[in-house]
Amino acid sequence: MTRLIAIAVLVSVACRWIFGKWPWEYLSTPDTRSQALFKARKLLGVSAAADAREIREAHRRMTAMIHPDRGGTNAAMQELNAARDLLVENLPYETPEQN
Repeated sequence: MTRLIAIAVLVSVACRWIFGKWPWEYLSTPDTRSQALFKARKLLGVSAAADAREIREAHRRMTAMIHPDRGGTNAAMQELNAARDLLVENLPYETPEQN
């Protein structure tokens, strides 16, 4: 029994060392939505707590740098626009203040 545990530990460590992941990490499915949100935040350079105004300002700032008229590509602009749209769509709904 002790040998089996030692072999399992050794195989787990070897898997981590060779492939960069623990064996049980291959069993779980990746959450693609959270990965897309992380990538969009990273592209725009905003935090997870950013509101719509901050997202739009970051988009405007990045657009000035990578716009096709300034030497950027259409693909980069499409990715930037998609990142903005994804982040704005996933903002928590805020109710307007009632006086």
